[in-house]
Amino acid sequence: MPMLELEQVSTFYGNIQVLHEIDLQVDQGEIITLIGANGAGKSTTLMTISGIVPPVKGRIFFKNTPIHGLAPEKIVALGLSQVPEGRHIFPDLTVSENLDMGAFLRTDTRSVREDLDYIYSLFPILGNRRNQPGGNLSGGEQQMLAISRALMAKPQLLLLDEPSMGLAPLVTRQIFDIIKRVNQEHNTTIFLVEQNANLALKAADRGYVLENGRITMHGNAGELLRNNDIRKAYLGI
Repeated sequence: MPMLELEQVSTFYGNIQVLHEIDLQVDQGEIITLIGANGAGKSTTLMTISGIVPPVKGRIFFKNTPIHGLAPEKIVALGLSQVPEGRHIFPDLTVSENLDMGAFLRTDTRSVREDLDYIYSLFPILGNRRNQPGGNLSGGEQQMLAISRALMAKPQLLLLDEPSMGLAPLVTRQIFDIIKRVNQEHNTTIFLVEQNANLALKAADRGYVLENGRITMHGNAGELLRNNDIRKAYLGI
């Protein structure tokens, strides 16, 4: 049984249809990536799953529970968290306060403290700057904080929207190393939307290709990485 399943999902912005009958599934423990050009509908897919832009048609199941009619906070409470494109941290709150906001719905105080220690082991720079406002961090550090805030909700499924956007190559590699580490150490299932198809497919188990709001290809990430059409369209090869 898939952890997440989309069945014939269509999403609109007003009268404009963005997603066209999307079928997609994510299994427990996987890293799945959704690649595509700008404007293909990648971010909309994540926002539809998260309940921010509800689908007009189709169904979405998380752990066999229908979530396509639920409010975003109800979906988070079920164990699904999203790191949005552009980070959207709270710039006036400290690093520590941002992380507290991620754990807002949790009542397991001891585990929250343990998870906070784990976050600081993943990103020592956040521990060093825990009392600084989030807005004072660099772009890479803010991305680390956005990921960490989502992890503080203790999600079973983490949605990541363009984690490499605007980051230097060295920081990007560090972020992707952490993504793989979280997946392996905590068995956190990850759904990754990323324009850098090369990085995304190297990190993922399976991948989907989205073109103009439609899934046009899916399969093993390694096979997609070697596919000539993918290489020409998204890898510049």
